[in-house]
Amino acid sequence: MKFNLNLITIGLLAASASVNAADFSVKQANTSKVNTNAYQCKSCTVTQGYRGEVNANVGWASSDDIHSGNNFGDSDAGWRGSVGGDVSYRQGEYHAAMQADELGSDNGYLHLEAGKNNLGGVQLDYSLLTRYDATAQTQLWHNNGLLLPDSHTRSLDLELQREKIGIGLEGELDALLNGLKGYINYDHEDKTGNRRSSLLANSGPINFALPVDATTQNINAGICIDQHQWQSELAYNGSYYRNHINHLSLPYADNVYAATPDNDAHQVSLTGQYLLGSSVINGRLATGRMIQDDNLIQVSGNPLQSWDGEVETLDARIGFSSMLSPRWRLNGQLDYSDRDNKSSTWDFAQFEVDNVSGAFKQNVAMDIQRTNFKLQSSYRFNSDYRLLGGFDYKAVERNYTEREETEDSALWAKLNIRVIPKTVVDLKASYETRDGSTYDSLEATSVEENPLLRKFYLADRNRNGLELRVNHTPLQWLTVDFDAHYNNDDYDSTLIGLTGVKDYGYNVQLSAQLSNRLNVFASAGQQWIESDMAGSQAYASPDWYTNVDDEFIDLNIGFTYDGLMDDRLSIGGNYQFANSASDTLITTTTDQPYGDYYSYSHNLELYGRYALNERMGLKLSYQYERYYDTDYAEVSPYAVPGLVTLGELNHNYNAHLLMLTFSYMLP
Repeated sequence: MKFNLNLITIGLLAASASVNAADFSVKQANTSKVNTNAYQCKSCTVTQGYRGEVNANVGWASSDDIHSGNNFGDSDAGWRGSVGGDVSYRQGEYHAAMQADELGSDNGYLHLEAGKNNLGGVQLDYSLLTRYDATAQTQLWHNNGLLLPDSHTRSLDLELQREKIGIGLEGELDALLNGLKGYINYDHEDKTGNRRSSLLANSGPINFALPVDATTQNINAGICIDQHQWQSELAYNGSYYRNHINHLSLPYADNVYAATPDNDAHQVSLTGQYLLGSSVINGRLATGRMIQDDNLIQVSGNPLQSWDGEVETLDARIGFSSMLSPRWRLNGQLDYSDRDNKSSTWDFAQFEVDNVSGAFKQNVAMDIQRTNFKLQSSYRFNSDYRLLGGFDYKAVERNYTEREETEDSALWAKLNIRVIPKTVVDLKASYETRDGSTYDSLEATSVEENPLLRKFYLADRNRNGLELRVNHTPLQWLTVDFDAHYNNDDYDSTLIGLTGVKDYGYNVQLSAQLSNRLNVFASAGQQWIESDMAGSQAYASPDWYTNVDDEFIDLNIGFTYDGLMDDRLSIGGNYQFANSASDTLITTTTDQPYGDYYSYSHNLELYGRYALNERMGLKLSYQYERYYDTDYAEVSPYAVPGLVTLGELNHNYNAHLLMLTFSYMLP
């Protein structure tokens, strides 16, 4: 029976002095001139003492694939257990709270808070998040930075686990200045596990399980001033990443895989908001610095021992929202971002294809600047019609790239219609364009690329879009929601590269309260993405074409029924089906279909809740998952001469989970 309660978890559970999270919400209403003496809320009572619910879970799971843990919260088969709850406490000016869910499993969290009104508080947080990929088959084993070949094929779980613990303090500083608050938060995260990776060695391509062992520490602190007409905040954010896995080597070659370097990031920001009559003005100014100075792998011709990497950042934003009349509102925002790369530049021996040319060239420090402008307006003609429209503009400047300047512009309009009884309709249309400076294949960045190639994020593009949303309540007990979209991207100036994309789909949702006890809900959705690309095998004009069709289906149906067995028993159920498929077709002189990627899943949950008495209850739930996927790119280890793989990582499994939950309601 697995109860994954480590020392940190146990310590947090024992911390009865729960803590309070800082609340920096903006007070929007100015009540200084409002006489509230005659106001009284007769039903507003504050409960003193404890209230809430705690629960304990015990269950049994059957699964032979770790991927089921993404749905069931834990990948282990057999017995499992966890605890949870939502408890609050209030006594006079003191208050505390605790929230926990699935604590003791591989995916759980705990939040503790406590404080005193008009003074401040403290909070503690703990979370464990695990994501499962697959069980790999490998003949490479990691041992202290060395990838050792083994004659036997071993199984290794590809999964990543993030364990985070944090503490925060918040205090009222009215003694210094009315409306002044201060806060500081710190969290520490450990990331461990194994993930897919690959490298190219003399023997050929090698796919292997990359070990992950890293820590990230984050600090943010600030002071806030909250007055009747304006608010502001001065804050610092810092992040410190440390990788505990060094460069990897093979027995016959050193440092074949470079480790993710350690890095630090710092940012100081000033934000503010001012209320001026019927208008609100807000802004933000932030400056930062990112540093990376880890050791480099030493190879012949490398003049540097460590990398002196540094990027200075500057971000600014100003926005406004104004009610020009009772019917007309206008919003606008201007953003500016500058990334100034001050990293080391030096002459290095250059590689062309797979051979050393002998020439020395200097690495480039790439900078980027972004300017975004948005203007939006809405006008209400009457209670039945409302028109919204806007213009978005984005300009980007990059150096040492094929296209140093790009400009994106978008116009959109949306009509809100309520003239049809019991129906709300939103219809939106948009048109976007992208152009920019001359596209030039620079030798510094793309010496081996076809000069006709256009990268999709730099290429000229025209986009047309339509969206439709309908909310209809034909009967008092029935609600129907429908939305659909269509987008068409045309890269009309591209000969080699992505030439066009169509993206369209729909979603429909129904909710029916068939009786006072029975509620039924259902939803269905589909999406299609069609992508076209052109290429050249002869490094000239297009001589082959690719068409990729992606399709997604999502279905859901469920029910809840209350009031059975003298109102002690309620039951419910939910079924979900998801399907995705990707078909790739290559056309040269003949059609050459690639193998498909295909996956589907069935998920079923049935449950019943029974009230033992006014405070205690039991819940019995059953979950089932049927999951299948297949990828034509997956191959067995050493199935292709010179190619080392992690095996066929496709999934094909049935998983079951039976869980019993005991809950207790506090007074």
